[in-house]
Amino acid sequence: MLKKKKLITNHYPLSTVIIGLTGGIASGKSIVINEFKKLGAKIIDADRIAHQLLKQDKKIKKEIISFFGEEVQKKNGEINRKKLGKIVFADTKKRKLLEKIVHPLIISEIKKKLNHLITKSRNHCIVIDAPLLFEAGITNLVDKIIVVFVPKKIQLKRLMKRNQINKKEAEQRISSQWDIRKKVKSADFVINNTNNLSSLRKQVEIIWNRITEVKIFFE
Repeated sequence: MLKKKKLITNHYPLSTVIIGLTGGIASGKSIVINEFKKLGAKIIDADRIAHQLLKQDKKIKKEIISFFGEEVQKKNGEINRKKLGKIVFADTKKRKLLEKIVHPLIISEIKKKLNHLITKSRNHCIVIDAPLLFEAGITNLVDKIIVVFVPKKIQLKRLMKRNQINKKEAEQRISSQWDIRKKVKSADFVINNTNNLSSLRKQVEIIWNRITEVKIFFE
Protein backbone atom coordinates (compact mmCIF):
# COMPACT_ATOMS: atom_id res chain seq x y z
CA MET A 1 0.00 0.00 0.00
CA LEU A 2 1.26 3.48 -0.85
CA LYS A 3 2.07 5.62 2.13
CA LYS A 4 1.97 9.39 2.03
CA LYS A 5 4.73 11.36 3.60
CA LYS A 6 3.80 14.40 5.66
CA LEU A 7 5.78 17.38 4.49
CA ILE A 8 6.79 20.23 6.74
CA THR A 9 5.88 23.76 5.68
CA ASN A 10 6.31 26.59 8.18
CA HIS A 11 6.59 23.94 10.94
CA TYR A 12 3.12 22.57 10.16
CA PRO A 13 2.69 19.10 8.61
CA LEU A 14 1.14 19.19 5.15
CA SER A 15 -0.03 15.96 3.52
CA THR A 16 0.84 15.31 -0.09
CA VAL A 17 -2.25 15.61 -2.29
CA ILE A 18 -2.43 13.21 -5.25
CA ILE A 19 -4.62 14.32 -8.14
CA GLY A 20 -5.79 12.09 -10.96
CA LEU A 21 -6.26 14.10 -14.16
CA THR A 22 -8.23 12.53 -16.98
CA GLY A 23 -10.78 13.31 -19.68
CA GLY A 24 -11.66 12.39 -23.22
CA ILE A 25 -9.01 12.04 -25.91
CA ALA A 26 -8.12 15.45 -27.43
CA SER A 27 -9.91 17.27 -24.62
CA GLY A 28 -6.87 19.44 -23.87
CA LYS A 29 -5.36 17.66 -20.87
CA SER A 30 -1.82 18.66 -21.86
CA ILE A 31 -2.72 22.35 -21.58
CA VAL A 32 -4.19 21.75 -18.13
CA ILE A 33 -1.09 19.82 -17.08
CA ASN A 34 1.14 22.73 -18.14
CA GLU A 35 -0.91 25.05 -15.94
CA PHE A 36 -0.52 22.72 -12.96
CA LYS A 37 3.24 22.57 -13.62
CA LYS A 38 3.41 26.37 -13.50
CA LEU A 39 1.68 26.31 -10.13
CA GLY A 40 4.27 23.88 -8.76
CA ALA A 41 2.77 20.41 -9.14
CA LYS A 42 4.90 17.37 -9.91
CA ILE A 43 3.59 15.40 -12.89
CA ILE A 44 3.45 11.67 -13.59
CA ASP A 45 2.60 11.19 -17.28
CA ALA A 46 1.01 7.77 -17.98
CA ASP A 47 1.22 8.23 -21.76
CA ARG A 48 4.93 9.00 -21.56
CA ILE A 49 5.46 5.88 -19.44
CA ALA A 50 3.58 3.82 -22.06
CA HIS A 51 5.70 5.27 -24.87
CA GLN A 52 8.93 4.51 -23.00
CA LEU A 53 7.84 0.93 -22.35
CA LEU A 54 6.98 0.36 -26.01
CA LYS A 55 10.36 1.76 -26.97
CA GLN A 56 12.59 0.19 -24.34
CA ASP A 57 10.98 -2.93 -22.86
CA LYS A 58 12.11 -5.90 -24.97
CA LYS A 59 9.57 -8.29 -23.44
CA ILE A 60 6.63 -6.02 -24.28
CA LYS A 61 7.90 -5.47 -27.84
CA LYS A 62 8.28 -9.21 -28.33
CA GLU A 63 4.74 -9.90 -27.08
CA ILE A 64 3.21 -7.17 -29.23
CA ILE A 65 4.98 -8.35 -32.38
CA SER A 66 3.97 -11.92 -31.58
CA PHE A 67 0.29 -11.01 -31.27
CA PHE A 68 -0.04 -8.22 -33.85
CA GLY A 69 2.52 -9.24 -36.48
CA GLU A 70 5.72 -7.86 -37.98
CA GLU A 71 3.78 -4.99 -39.59
CA VAL A 72 3.75 -3.11 -36.28
CA GLN A 73 7.55 -3.12 -36.11
CA LYS A 74 9.70 -0.41 -37.67
CA LYS A 75 12.95 -1.18 -39.47
CA ASN A 76 14.89 0.02 -36.44
CA GLY A 77 13.08 -2.51 -34.22
CA GLU A 78 10.79 -0.04 -32.49
CA ILE A 79 7.02 -0.45 -32.34
CA ASN A 80 5.15 1.62 -34.92
CA ARG A 81 2.56 3.16 -32.61
CA LYS A 82 0.61 4.68 -35.49
CA LYS A 83 0.09 1.29 -37.16
CA LEU A 84 -0.58 -0.42 -33.85
CA GLY A 85 -3.14 2.26 -33.00
CA LYS A 86 -5.03 1.71 -36.26
CA ILE A 87 -5.24 -2.00 -35.52
CA VAL A 88 -6.39 -1.85 -31.90
CA PHE A 89 -8.83 1.04 -32.23
CA ALA A 90 -10.60 -0.80 -35.04
CA ASP A 91 -10.94 -4.02 -33.03
CA THR A 92 -12.11 -4.05 -29.40
CA LYS A 93 -10.72 -7.54 -28.70
CA LYS A 94 -7.27 -6.57 -29.98
CA ARG A 95 -7.35 -3.34 -27.97
CA LYS A 96 -8.18 -5.25 -24.80
CA LEU A 97 -5.36 -7.67 -25.56
CA LEU A 98 -2.90 -4.79 -25.88
CA GLU A 99 -4.18 -3.29 -22.63
CA LYS A 100 -3.68 -6.64 -20.91
CA ILE A 101 -0.05 -6.62 -22.05
CA VAL A 102 0.87 -3.03 -21.18
CA HIS A 103 -1.45 -1.83 -18.40
CA PRO A 104 0.08 -3.86 -15.53
CA LEU A 105 3.56 -2.49 -16.31
CA ILE A 106 2.29 1.08 -16.75
CA ILE A 107 0.51 0.90 -13.38
CA SER A 108 3.64 -0.55 -11.76
CA GLU A 109 5.74 2.36 -13.10
CA ILE A 110 3.16 4.90 -11.93
CA LYS A 111 3.31 3.43 -8.41
CA LYS A 112 7.13 3.53 -8.41
CA LYS A 113 7.20 7.17 -9.48
CA LEU A 114 4.48 8.05 -7.01
CA ASN A 115 6.30 6.46 -4.10
CA HIS A 116 9.52 8.18 -5.13
CA LEU A 117 7.87 11.62 -5.23
CA ILE A 118 6.07 11.09 -1.93
CA THR A 119 9.19 9.97 -0.09
CA LYS A 120 11.85 12.08 -1.82
CA SER A 121 10.10 15.27 -2.87
CA ARG A 122 9.09 18.21 -0.71
CA ASN A 123 6.33 19.07 -3.17
CA HIS A 124 2.84 18.86 -1.72
CA CYS A 125 0.91 18.19 -4.93
CA ILE A 126 1.35 15.36 -7.44
CA VAL A 127 -0.75 15.08 -10.59
CA ILE A 128 -1.11 11.74 -12.37
CA ASP A 129 -1.96 12.50 -15.98
CA ALA A 130 -3.83 9.33 -17.01
CA PRO A 131 -6.26 9.28 -19.93
CA LEU A 132 -7.42 5.82 -18.80
CA LEU A 133 -7.59 6.60 -15.08
CA PHE A 134 -11.04 5.00 -14.81
CA GLU A 135 -10.63 2.36 -17.49
CA ALA A 136 -7.37 1.05 -15.99
CA GLY A 137 -8.86 0.97 -12.49
CA ILE A 138 -6.30 3.20 -10.77
CA THR A 139 -8.60 5.73 -9.12
CA ASN A 140 -7.61 4.17 -5.78
CA LEU A 141 -4.16 5.80 -6.16
CA VAL A 142 -5.51 9.36 -6.03
CA ASP A 143 -7.19 11.67 -3.52
CA LYS A 144 -9.04 13.84 -6.01
CA ILE A 145 -10.15 13.36 -9.61
CA ILE A 146 -10.23 16.12 -12.20
CA VAL A 147 -11.96 15.55 -15.54
CA VAL A 148 -11.25 17.82 -18.52
CA PHE A 149 -14.43 18.15 -20.56
CA VAL A 150 -15.23 19.21 -24.12
CA PRO A 151 -18.38 18.42 -26.15
CA LYS A 152 -17.99 15.49 -28.56
CA LYS A 153 -18.32 17.73 -31.62
CA ILE A 154 -15.26 19.75 -30.58
CA GLN A 155 -13.44 16.62 -29.46
CA LEU A 156 -13.91 15.00 -32.87
CA LYS A 157 -12.71 18.09 -34.72
CA ARG A 158 -9.59 18.44 -32.53
CA LEU A 159 -8.73 14.74 -32.73
CA MET A 160 -9.06 14.58 -36.52
CA LYS A 161 -6.83 17.61 -36.90
CA ARG A 162 -4.26 16.55 -34.30
CA ASN A 163 -3.85 12.94 -35.47
CA GLN A 164 -4.57 13.55 -39.17
CA ILE A 165 -7.28 10.86 -39.19
CA ASN A 166 -10.77 10.65 -40.65
CA LYS A 167 -14.05 10.90 -38.74
CA LYS A 168 -14.54 7.13 -38.51
CA GLU A 169 -11.09 6.59 -36.97
CA ALA A 170 -11.62 9.49 -34.56
CA GLU A 171 -14.97 8.07 -33.43
CA GLN A 172 -13.36 4.65 -32.88
CA ARG A 173 -10.76 6.20 -30.59
CA ILE A 174 -13.31 8.20 -28.64
CA SER A 175 -15.57 5.19 -28.18
CA SER A 176 -12.64 3.15 -26.81
CA GLN A 177 -12.80 5.26 -23.63
CA TRP A 178 -15.52 5.69 -21.05
CA ASP A 179 -18.25 8.11 -22.07
CA ILE A 180 -17.15 11.55 -20.91
CA ARG A 181 -20.49 12.06 -19.13
CA LYS A 182 -19.77 9.00 -16.99
CA LYS A 183 -16.34 10.39 -16.09
CA VAL A 184 -17.83 13.78 -15.20
CA LYS A 185 -20.25 12.12 -12.77
CA SER A 186 -17.34 10.45 -10.98
CA ALA A 187 -15.16 13.56 -10.81
CA ASP A 188 -14.41 15.80 -7.83
CA PHE A 189 -13.71 18.70 -10.20
CA VAL A 190 -14.56 19.33 -13.86
CA ILE A 191 -12.63 21.70 -16.14
CA ASN A 192 -14.58 22.91 -19.15
CA ASN A 193 -12.13 23.42 -22.00
CA THR A 194 -14.52 24.79 -24.61
CA ASN A 195 -13.56 28.43 -24.14
CA ASN A 196 -10.28 30.33 -24.23
CA LEU A 197 -7.00 29.77 -22.38
CA SER A 198 -7.78 32.51 -19.88
CA SER A 199 -10.95 30.71 -18.80
CA LEU A 200 -9.08 27.43 -18.46
CA ARG A 201 -6.35 29.05 -16.33
CA LYS A 202 -8.92 30.52 -13.97
CA GLN A 203 -10.56 27.13 -13.51
CA VAL A 204 -7.19 25.48 -12.80
CA GLU A 205 -6.25 28.17 -10.27
CA ILE A 206 -9.56 27.82 -8.43
CA ILE A 207 -9.15 24.04 -8.19
CA TRP A 208 -5.50 24.39 -7.19
CA ASN A 209 -6.36 26.76 -4.36
CA ARG A 210 -9.07 24.45 -3.07
CA ILE A 211 -6.99 21.27 -3.28
CA THR A 212 -3.74 22.64 -1.87
CA GLU A 213 -5.28 24.59 0.99
CA VAL A 214 -3.00 24.18 4.00
CA LYS A 215 -4.57 22.26 6.88
CA ILE A 216 -3.08 22.59 10.34
CA PHE A 217 -3.07 19.41 12.39
CA PHE A 218 -2.91 19.56 16.15
CA GLU A 219 -1.39 16.55 17.83
